[in-house]
This record gives sequence, C-alpha cells and structure tokens, in this order.
Amino acid sequence: MWSETTRRKYEREGRRYASDLTDAEWGLIEPHMPAAKPLGRPREIELRAVLDAILYIARTGCQWRMLPKDFPPFTTVQGYFYDWRDDGLLREDQFCLAAASARGRPAAKRAHRRGSSTVNRPRPPRAAGRVVTMRPRRSKGVSATL
Repeated sequence: MWSETTRRKYEREGRRYASDLTDAEWGLIEPHMPAAKPLGRPREIELRAVLDAILYIARTGCQWRMLPKDFPPFTTVQGYFYDWRDDGLLREDQFCLAAASARGRPAAKRAHRRGSSTVNRPRPPRAAGRVVTMRPRRSKGVSATL
C-alpha cells in the first residue's frame, strides 16, 4: 500500500517520461560523467538530457530515429552513447555500485545474472589480415584432366 512517505519518494511529477532521472539519481551519477573536452566547440547539450534519452531508448526499445523531439537530436545522443560505451562508462557494474550506494548498502556481485560476465569480458585482439575459419574443400571425385 502506498504511504505518504513512499509517494514522495517515488513521485515523478515534473518529469516528462517515466524513464527520466530524478534529482537524487542524477546527483549520484553526475560525478561520474566525463568533463567537457578542452578543445573544440563548447558543450551545448546537458548530459542529463542525453542520459535521459538513452534511458528512454533502453526502456521503450524505440529506434534512434524515433526518439521524441523533447530530447536532444538522436545523432547527438547516439554519439554520446557510443563514446560512453567504448570508454566503459555504461558498464553494468558501475551502475550497480551507484544504485547500491543510493540505498546505503554494499553492492553485490552480479556476474551470474543475465550473462553479464560474457558482456563485460574484454574481446581478444583480432589477427591482422584475413582470418580463415574453414579448411578449403577438396573434391572427392577424380579429375577429368588425367
């Protein structure tokens, strides 16, 4: 049953979508966000809006191009997502630690759930050049050019 305490805690009034971050959640994540790059154009997009868009896509499963106009352009969100993914910022264990610290308890190991051990495992380096996966086929018939 909902009480006044739990209603205030889980209230999402003022948020556009259910997947948007609350101020408390953003307060935990913001210190882990990368700083603006020293060279190039200054950042015009708020990182919170970008992360809200990424969470919206993860929650609804929509395509990048179908991202609502309330969010930054999908190309911007997609670029940040790929950069953060490649830098390891969006790894599952980091978000587990942030969520556990929000609840005030130590994080549990989650390698056994949802195959995350295979997702987080580093990939082996690829061999240079062409990689052959099968042996060439040999004809079992006799050659007609005897």
